[in-house]
Formats: sequence, C-alpha cells, structure tokens
Amino acid sequence: MTAPPARSELDLPLVATSLMKGVVYRDTHEQVWRHLLPLQFQLRDYMAAIGLVPVVDEAEGYAFLRQRDDAAPDGAPAVPRLVARRSLSFHVSLLLALLRRRLAEFDATDAGSRLVLTREQIVAMLRVFLPATSNEARLVDQVDQHITKIVELGFLRRVPGADGALEVRRILKAFVDAQWLADFDARLAAYAAGLRGEPDPAADDEGGRAP
Repeated sequence: MTAPPARSELDLPLVATSLMKGVVYRDTHEQVWRHLLPLQFQLRDYMAAIGLVPVVDEAEGYAFLRQRDDAAPDGAPAVPRLVARRSLSFHVSLLLALLRRRLAEFDATDAGSRLVLTREQIVAMLRVFLPATSNEARLVDQVDQHITKIVELGFLRRVPGADGALEVRRILKAFVDAQWLADFDARLAAYAAGLRGEPDPAADDEGGRAP
C-alpha cells in the first residue's frame, strides 16, 4: 500500500479539479485518492464557497461532489447550480433499480468486492419487465442503448479485455439508498405495470378507482 504524501506535498487543487470533472475512484485515480483522504476537511471548506459538498466513501472507494441542498440565507444571492440534474428515461431508471438490487444481493453473499455482469445477464434482468417481443435483435439493441447511457453516468464500467463484461460501480449505492430499496418491490410492481401499459395498482383507492 502506497503511503500518503507528506503534508507539505498535498495538492488540494489537484483533488478539487479532479472532482469537478467527475467521480474519483480509489482503484482508477490512485494519485488523486492519496491526496484526497488527508485533505477532506480542507476540501469541504474549499468547495463550500461554490455551493458544493464533497461526498467521500472510504470503505467503498469513491468520492464525488454534490450540490448543497440548503437554501441561501435571507437576502443573499443563490449560488448557481454547478452539478446538473439529469432527467433519466423510464427504462434507464428501471435498469438502475435492478442493478442496485443485484448489488445488494451480491454484497449479502460476501462474494467479493466487484460485481461484474455480462451484457446477456443485463438483458435477462430487463426482459422480465418488458413486453413480449419476437424481435430479439431490436430488444438487445434497446438494452445496449440503456447500458451505454448508464456507462456515461458512471454507474457501469466496461471491463477492459472482457468482451461485453460490465462492472457495477459502487457509487450507485449513494444514489439509490437502502430506504429506497425497502420499497423496491412496490416500486417494481409499478414499473412493470407502466411498461405493460397497465394501471398502477398502488394508485387505486378502496373502491378500485383511481383518485
């Protein structure tokens, strides 16, 4: 294990600019990570001026910036939003939910630190919740588009040298939390109903009619 840099050698601008570009991972940004850990308090103060909060998960090995949620004080100008909100499609949201549940199941088995799935496994996960179709090629192409989007978002990573294999990045746990998973079955039923064009059973009142 490489020792952290001496205090005089720590590079706060390196850490800040790296985080502004995207998620920093322990396994793929080793130099930045070594500077990041001892600079967490300084980094928090450094980013506070522009309304950003560093989120560092040492156990899972990732760090990212989150927009501060608190409102500006009375009379103070609001800090412009620097972290863009992304609007996700229904299918991408569904696949993220399925990947998060799969990650939870994987962790429960203590099977290792990296969850790697093949494209075929991901297609099979989604197929259960999609309308039946005879056009297999079109289905796979659609799933490939969803996978590409999730790779761009940083929740999946293509494994070099492994044809079609994808690693589920642990930062997904920070965006789909345990409380959300507690209601997962009910949400999944609503997802499946929506995909099939059926009414959401959770939306019906006692008389069986939507409010």
